[in-house]
Amino acid sequence: MIGPILVTDRLILRPLAAADFDGWADFHADAETMYFLGGVSSRAVAWRGLCAMTGAWTIRGFSMFAMIHRETGAWIGRTGPWQPEGWPGTEVGWGVARGFAGQGYAQEAAVASIDYAVDILGWTDIIHTIHPDNRASITLAQRLGAVNRGPIQLPPPLDGFRVDAWGQTADAWRSRRASR
Repeated sequence: MIGPILVTDRLILRPLAAADFDGWADFHADAETMYFLGGVSSRAVAWRGLCAMTGAWTIRGFSMFAMIHRETGAWIGRTGPWQPEGWPGTEVGWGVARGFAGQGYAQEAAVASIDYAVDILGWTDIIHTIHPDNRASITLAQRLGAVNRGPIQLPPPLDGFRVDAWGQTADAWRSRRASR
């Protein structure tokens, strides 16, 4: 294993692995799921994306986690810290497979991932890059305490994709966490 394992009430968050590829590829092939995440990908392109996420653990020392259902072992989606070359900030992102959407998994995973980014990685600022029409992710970002900082530019090949930076400082996150 090339990174930590985080455990929440319902989830195991761990670095992506070869065993995740079928779930990952299905996720990336689903037009509804990928509508706000850059569009669908073939299995070959999804494979390269999985390898890039996995390789980021070695190159950056962090990357997104696989979201695994604790009771069933099902692959739910991906979440966690993300900052490839040219990215506009230190992001904690999320994406949930359609069959698991609307069940609170993204929020549960995002909270654990932000805690990890702030407490372990030492990030002082967290953003979430969200398409302005993605109501579900905007609602989640607001629940997490993020505010819309306005439009930002993603690097190629996503440079034509409209996104806003929703974010907050680590101090704001810690303050919210302390008040819970």
